[in-house]
Amino acid sequence: MVLTDTHTHLYYEADPAARNAMMQRCTDQQISRLFLPNVDAASVPMVADLVQNYPQNCFPMLGLHPCSVTKNWERELQEIKVIWGGQKYYAVGEIGIDLYWAQDLLAEQQAAFRAQITWAKEASLPIVIHCRAAFNEVFSILKEEYDEKLRGIFHCFSGDLTQANQIIELGFFLGIGGVVTYKNAGLDKVVQQIDPKYLVLETDSPYLPPVPFRGKQNESAYLTYIAQKIADLHQVSVEKIAETTTLNSEKIFGI
Repeated sequence: MVLTDTHTHLYYEADPAARNAMMQRCTDQQISRLFLPNVDAASVPMVADLVQNYPQNCFPMLGLHPCSVTKNWERELQEIKVIWGGQKYYAVGEIGIDLYWAQDLLAEQQAAFRAQITWAKEASLPIVIHCRAAFNEVFSILKEEYDEKLRGIFHCFSGDLTQANQIIELGFFLGIGGVVTYKNAGLDKVVQQIDPKYLVLETDSPYLPPVPFRGKQNESAYLTYIAQKIADLHQVSVEKIAETTTLNSEKIFGI
């Protein structure tokens, strides 16, 4: 069995011993593929370090998180590209729009999102979308930018069935994380109605830990709880969910 965490910030753990222990727990749980989105220029070296230490398991993305967008977003995005240099990366992400914390930089977030979609298309790469309290704003841009080159993951999906189907119709996959295990979130009822061929697994660690770890720091090793929940919802084996979602991740990232 091979499990794939398509979205983890495991690189935030600065202590090498603690980080190595986290990676060992992933290995113990057969989680052998981890995709790492940076969030800004400062996080790029952290991603690079983890990839360098675990080149067979860790695969980088590159982008500017909407919560890191400022009025100088173009300069920040260029700095990200310069710092990374000519190294390989597997997606542009995480990118998108976040109106949960503030709405005063919506125009800048929209511009940064569009620019990074163009970047991904030019590089023939998928995008990994962060969307919080901004589904209509994000989906409107996706529809405008839609063509045969636009593809990727709607990270941390927690919407309703109608929204899920809209995303799937555009050819995107839904990233399902710990929220699916939350009793009152309602995501379990949505996921139960979606064919796993449209899903990928993620933890978004150190955020959004699944039950029974709510209130604690999340880590990629907890991906097994998410996989098991989805398996239970669809009444199939966890091995089947692992196989399907890992195959989906291979289609998206090309590895």
